[in-house]
Amino acid sequence: MIPFKLVSLTPCTNPGVYKPCERECVKKEVEQEVKCVDDLKDKASEQLNDFRKAHTTPVGNVTTGSGAPLGVNAKRTSLSTGTTGYISLQDSILLEELAHFNRERIPERVVSAKGAGAFGQFEVTEDFSKYCKTTIFNKGKKTQVAVRFSRFGSENGTADTELDIRGFSIKLYSEDGVWDLVGANTPVFFIEDPLNLPSLVHAMRRNPVTHLKDADMFWDYVTLRPETFHQILFLFSDRGLPDGYRHMNGYGIHAYKLTNKNGESFFCKFHLKTNQGIRNLTPDQALFLASMESDYCTRDLFNAIGEKRCPSWTLCARIIPESEALELAKTANNLFDATKVWSQKTYPLINIGKLTLNRNTKSYFSEVEQLAYSPANIVQGIDVSTDKLLQGRIFAYSDSKRYRLGPNYQQLCANSNPCLKTKTYQRDGDNFVDLTEGGPHFFPNSYNGPVEKSGVQESCNVIPETTTSRHVLKEEDHFSQAKVFYKEVLKDEEPQKNLAKNIACHLQRAHSCLQDQVLALFQQVDEQLHKAIATQLIRPNIKPQFMRRKLH
Repeated sequence: MIPFKLVSLTPCTNPGVYKPCERECVKKEVEQEVKCVDDLKDKASEQLNDFRKAHTTPVGNVTTGSGAPLGVNAKRTSLSTGTTGYISLQDSILLEELAHFNRERIPERVVSAKGAGAFGQFEVTEDFSKYCKTTIFNKGKKTQVAVRFSRFGSENGTADTELDIRGFSIKLYSEDGVWDLVGANTPVFFIEDPLNLPSLVHAMRRNPVTHLKDADMFWDYVTLRPETFHQILFLFSDRGLPDGYRHMNGYGIHAYKLTNKNGESFFCKFHLKTNQGIRNLTPDQALFLASMESDYCTRDLFNAIGEKRCPSWTLCARIIPESEALELAKTANNLFDATKVWSQKTYPLINIGKLTLNRNTKSYFSEVEQLAYSPANIVQGIDVSTDKLLQGRIFAYSDSKRYRLGPNYQQLCANSNPCLKTKTYQRDGDNFVDLTEGGPHFFPNSYNGPVEKSGVQESCNVIPETTTSRHVLKEEDHFSQAKVFYKEVLKDEEPQKNLAKNIACHLQRAHSCLQDQVLALFQQVDEQLHKAIATQLIRPNIKPQFMRRKLH
């Protein structure tokens, strides 16, 4: 699906074309060209025209940051001594403009830097109270949401259609507090221990010397951490090239602990099934769009919502009772390993409700760039499990927001909860807004400051008797689920062929000794896959600096 038409606005070769009323053929040609230009305009391109239509007169007088109105030419020319003289230091308007401009940009996210956002609601359509007591899951309940989609390995300015994992994060604003479900378009992740996260990101980013993407770095890391292979298959399959954000599923990845009103506990994995149908791009389509419309996914989402074709997803869950999970924990089956999935046959999906996006951003920076998601944001009835990666993300995500947005990032409009007023004993720091109305800033106190709420209980995770140590995992099976994904999920010839082609295309840029190691590991996944990758690899005596692809 191409977001706009490619047209050639070539002038007529006949002389006198600039007087269309004199010649009928020229008039028709001009009308046709104008129509082609109009066809280029989509909902995103019409944003400013829509604003002008909504405001038939200027919205007011331009002011300084402090609200003082600016006179004629105050925003056009600097204060100077004569037309060619020195600029005056007392030109506070100029100084304010330049000083603010110097500080417009904030650090980009260390991962998932480029993204798109939209807003809407989540409506519970099924009775889920049997498993969880949060009011978010009361049948019929509607909760306002903010959703951000992204590319995991992206930098700002890169193409939306590069082969990558897509982020899918949801912020739900409820009376119980803000709940963040921070997920992706794959049900697993590369690693299970957060200690390895910085190295994973470093291996996927640019070489610190050449400042180029380095296949040797990536595949060297992968071969030394075979638990990544399950996610590698997802990444290089068709799922790594979704046709926009609307046509992909979302997954919470981690196991969460749910508690109902009776105190019964369950473990859960959340899934979001797209109601638009799964649709992916071919590598050639993705390459074309990267060159012609690098913001393809962002534009597609904005246009769909702007044209009232509101995308939606069905929120589902896989449930395991706590007692059953504890029994399974005694075996080698690790339910809390983010590199593995739960059996679809044993734990079928249970529908919960419908997520619908129906509003575009009004200000990308304030509403999306300042959105701060963290797995630490949970509500009563939902708690974290002993998933090690989830435990690490609780700190990493919140702390990265303190670096990017400041210590009071939760007071920003995008992150503050409109459903309730927060009451903390945190004070001061950048962008602090005092919400205590003169109350005490220490706890406990005798001056009627906020007090603890009775009846609120934190759930407890049962940990088998063990010792605190840097436990080295026993030799684990990292390939069984990868085999199932290849043989049963990618069971058709075309998806399997695309997987091998995508892997070979990327692996081609790595050193030959690394290629051999990677092929040996893929042999443990499937012999057919191993042969398909090896067949498509170009193995010259001298490693090429980069591979040039022919564009047809």
